[in-house]
Amino acid sequence: MSDETTSRRRSDKPSHRQSQKRRYIAWTAAGAAVFAGAGVAAQNSLATTTAWPSAKVYTGRAFDTCTAPSLSAMKAWNTGFYGAAAVYIGGKNRGCAQPNLTASWVKSVNTLGWKLVPLYVGAQPPCQSGSSPEVITASTAASQGAADGADAVAKAAALGMKPGSALYLDMEAYDITNTACNDAVLTYVRAWHKALGAKQYRSGFYGFSSSSAKAVATATDRTNLPGNLWYAKWDKVNTTTSDWPYASTLYTGHHRAHQYMVNSKESRGGHTITVDRDAWDAPVAIVG
Repeated sequence: MSDETTSRRRSDKPSHRQSQKRRYIAWTAAGAAVFAGAGVAAQNSLATTTAWPSAKVYTGRAFDTCTAPSLSAMKAWNTGFYGAAAVYIGGKNRGCAQPNLTASWVKSVNTLGWKLVPLYVGAQPPCQSGSSPEVITASTAASQGAADGADAVAKAAALGMKPGSALYLDMEAYDITNTACNDAVLTYVRAWHKALGAKQYRSGFYGFSSSSAKAVATATDRTNLPGNLWYAKWDKVNTTTSDWPYASTLYTGHHRAHQYMVNSKESRGGHTITVDRDAWDAPVAIVG
């Protein structure tokens, strides 16, 4: 039996790649043709006279893990239990090397029927609990977001992920009651979103339900915020509806994803991988 076990993305660096325990403490303490709802308003704020490519929406169970598994592992895991996999396409704070993640790999797993969720680990909050190679600063938040957004598009395109794809920004937990910090994060996120929209890539956001995701979901100014929200809430409930922690009118119509379980060590076809489980009902990458 081969062992494809991969370490969790937030435990391989002492910065915002936090251990599960530290992440849990932070989580609990912190307190597309596009369809309907908030996602429509956010994405349509970047509308142009050129029609956008239709979104590819996946609804079902997904997994995310630090290093993209080998092609043989993806073949073995193609049992129907999971239908999508999140992959870390770039960002200065990406925690793991990606020896398998190539355009050829993306094409091959797409041919197998897998849907892919591109995840980008950009600059992190100035009031984060750890340290990161790239940190948002108030004076440069907009330019950082624009640069990281352009880089995310370039990385996705190089992997064969086409315009119309949804790219998700990973933002770790932080104190959203710190007004200066929160304002800097939202400035960065809005610039990132606009950079994606300029190239007709849909924007998504991954964060903790009680901190980073909450900051986006509850922002009073909804202008230029990502149209798809992937919230971490480790209640082990495979849903994007019954445990939705925000206003029921937000991110409706296939714009939600929920990371509901972490560090699940699972074996299929002789390949063991430690993954997080996700309930998915949102756009994914367009390949081929």
